[in-house]
Amino acid sequence: MFMANARKTAVKVLVKIEKEGTYSNLGVAEALKNSELNLQDKSLATAIIYGVLDRKITLDYILSKFLKTPINKTEPFTLMVLRSALYQIKYMDKIPESAAVNEAVKIMKSSKFSRNSGFVNGVLRSVLRTEVEIPKGDSAEDLSVRYSCPLWIVESFLKDYGLADTKALLEESLKPAPTVLRINTVKADISEIEKEYEIKENSIELTKGIDISNSELYKKGLVYAQDYASQRAVEILSPKSGDRVLDVCSAPGGKAFTMANLMGNKGEIIACDLYPHRVELIERTAKRLGLDIIKTAVADATRYNPKLGEFDCVLCDVPCSGLGVIRRKPEIKYNALPCLEELKNIQLSILRNAVKYLKKGGKLLYSTCTLRREENEKLVISFQKEYNDLCKVYEHTFMPHKDGTDGFYCALFEKR
Repeated sequence: MFMANARKTAVKVLVKIEKEGTYSNLGVAEALKNSELNLQDKSLATAIIYGVLDRKITLDYILSKFLKTPINKTEPFTLMVLRSALYQIKYMDKIPESAAVNEAVKIMKSSKFSRNSGFVNGVLRSVLRTEVEIPKGDSAEDLSVRYSCPLWIVESFLKDYGLADTKALLEESLKPAPTVLRINTVKADISEIEKEYEIKENSIELTKGIDISNSELYKKGLVYAQDYASQRAVEILSPKSGDRVLDVCSAPGGKAFTMANLMGNKGEIIACDLYPHRVELIERTAKRLGLDIIKTAVADATRYNPKLGEFDCVLCDVPCSGLGVIRRKPEIKYNALPCLEELKNIQLSILRNAVKYLKKGGKLLYSTCTLRREENEKLVISFQKEYNDLCKVYEHTFMPHKDGTDGFYCALFEKR
């Protein structure tokens, strides 16, 4: 009974993610919080959800061999039941194939699409009888199917990084990302924490799927979630105790919290975001962490506010295509091809505005969680041509397969 509920929960979350564009982490958290599933079944539901999102293109490639109608013409709930069952058959060795099929049929029979239960049974039985070979070549099309990544992303990676790095990036995107918890050194005693946890780079690394919100470390404000790449970017900016710092696109606030730690909670950080509810999130977390140098403001990062004054450090962690965090939010890769030129214009507008706040001798960090050179190195080159008084002093692209981090880019400037 519980296992069937876990599978049905997974299907419902997947339908919601695809239909409403819900982020996977938020969809999973909401569904499991309100469910009566036990811990084992929550783990099963989570594994199916992320597995289907990771492998959707590959799953659809296999299913297309057994469907008479195109994938995009198949009823969404029925299609998601098929994808979920197929993922269990192909990628979850501990689940018997017969159980995956039978439970899928039960889900269909208990839904308003019960008329499709025979269809689902027939397709999955055919899958069990017939092996579909996944493309093994190195063309963009073959890589797209094998690594379940949209063709436009594969082509972008090939153009920017070549075949070897592209394959490594795609392989890494299908691996589970660890949960990295940065230790809040303003409140926490690292020597006490390391008695129970292994500490790496002022952080604790946990396996994916663990709910940290119920842990004592989290409740006491001793840790907060932040990947190593984001931490290192802040360390590159290196704000000092007593500095005035502006974080122009701050939410959910992780980099502001790390800056406050580096500053010993002395100085001033203005953390801005366009949306009030996101600013409230920063405020709540800063309060939990005891970081009282963080002040917040609802602000448009593309519009100058002279009342804010000048700053020693300015952080521009801009909106981007997010292709560096696919392993954390696999649904990102299936979003409609973004208007990349419009995105680039927004990024440039934020940078141009941010420079106005920088005092002479101050430092500005531009960062993204994407790996597209158009949003990173090429944009920085274009931006720097406009300012004779800005000197680029550091630049780095964090690669998951090389750095053991999320995909991330940062460039540091100093104002002469």
